[in-house]
Amino acid sequence: MSKPALVIMAAGMGSRYGGLKQIDPIDAQGHMIIDFSVYDAIRAGFEKIIFVIKEENQADFSERIGNNIRDFAEVEYVYQDIHNLPEGYEVPEGRVKPWGTGHAVLSCLGRLDGPFAVINADDYYGKNAFSMIYDYLSSAQDDEKYRYAMVGYVLGNTLTENGYVARGICTTGGDDFLLGIKERTRIEKKNGGAAYTEDDGKTWTPISEESLVSMNMWGFTNHILTELKDRFKQFLDRNLPVNPLKCEYFLPNVVGELLKEDKAAVKVLKTMDKWYGVTYKEDKQRVVSAIGRMKRDGLYPEKLWSKI
Repeated sequence: MSKPALVIMAAGMGSRYGGLKQIDPIDAQGHMIIDFSVYDAIRAGFEKIIFVIKEENQADFSERIGNNIRDFAEVEYVYQDIHNLPEGYEVPEGRVKPWGTGHAVLSCLGRLDGPFAVINADDYYGKNAFSMIYDYLSSAQDDEKYRYAMVGYVLGNTLTENGYVARGICTTGGDDFLLGIKERTRIEKKNGGAAYTEDDGKTWTPISEESLVSMNMWGFTNHILTELKDRFKQFLDRNLPVNPLKCEYFLPNVVGELLKEDKAAVKVLKTMDKWYGVTYKEDKQRVVSAIGRMKRDGLYPEKLWSKI
């Protein structure tokens, strides 16, 4: 069996942040959040890294990220192209938004021949998360079901003080397998707790900060790529007529469909690590402070790529 690879989704536009946040430095040495994720992944055992990016950003990614890690891991680039649609479909006039996380992973079709993990480029996941997902994928094999995994975070450890976030809210069984997942696209801190809205803030529904959520850190066997391809047409047929400019093909929703059809089993690997990310510009200082603290505690060296 091929060793697990790591797919990093980095083609998002960063619209709420106001720029290409994936390559924004967060320490004096010029490291970005993605550097710490890749560093943790390589330490966990990953030897192949695939960046899903926009084609026009490859020069920046190669210079700022890829060239730093080529001595430690194999690096590949895959382009998430808004025009990469099934035959007979066209990009709606006026649409500039990428098709979402499911489409990002689908862009890797033909480039992966074994199990792989998936993460966002602009999230800090923690060292323990990469070790857990790598160990799972090293022995995962499909049987009567697809055998997937997900690293689950406590919602309260993933919120920002500066606006709303999108999170996949998870339901699990007593055996730590995922029963279902629901994407909530607008969750905020509210009245000393958390709440979500589905009508642009007109009404809010409280949600426990102890809820388990997906931060898009998944472990898959290779068959997920075929499922993503087969279901993309269905997604387009359902959503283009009602939301042509902004509908997104969410990876967690596809996993949820497979669960409902009893085609997949997803082991939830729970972590109490605190998530850090830069959804908004105002989040950056919090991340800078956290990384500085972890360096002082010896979790990371001052210069990541001097050694591993």
